[in-house]
Amino acid sequence: MTIQKEPLNFNTFGINAFPMEQLKLNNQICFPFYAISRLITRAYQPYLDVLGITYPQYLVLMVLWETDNISVHEITDKLILNTNTVTPLLKRMATQGIITRNRSDQDERKVIISLTEKGIDMKSKAASIPEALAKSFINEDFSLNQFHELKANLNGIITVLKESELDNSI
Repeated sequence: MTIQKEPLNFNTFGINAFPMEQLKLNNQICFPFYAISRLITRAYQPYLDVLGITYPQYLVLMVLWETDNISVHEITDKLILNTNTVTPLLKRMATQGIITRNRSDQDERKVIISLTEKGIDMKSKAASIPEALAKSFINEDFSLNQFHELKANLNGIITVLKESELDNSI
């Protein structure tokens, strides 16, 4: 999916010509993203409480359930997080007995993260969470097709922002 980059026209968002309208909360494109993120994280919490983990830990587990025995760097890349954000999280998960952290045999600078038996067992317990959460969103006002379209559009925005970040770092 290619998204055309165009200059931002605030009138596109229904913002009138009054000074500082662009600073109103309801006129921000970022606020709905922030709000939905917080609300979805909150919706996950009862399911994650049963597992004894937080939402960021759940994200790490999903990465490891796809590919076990990977470096911290690979986890941070997939989650679009900084190492200094993920490292304390991984230390807590190791303390909980969910993962192990070991230096790579090939490169001592790399730390390899692996699931423990407890971490592996959590996968079957977590398997029903995505469907249960999706069912809580789907209703007569928001269809499954709209849900899939939204996800595709969000992934497109993520791609554009990641590319923009790379362009700006050069």
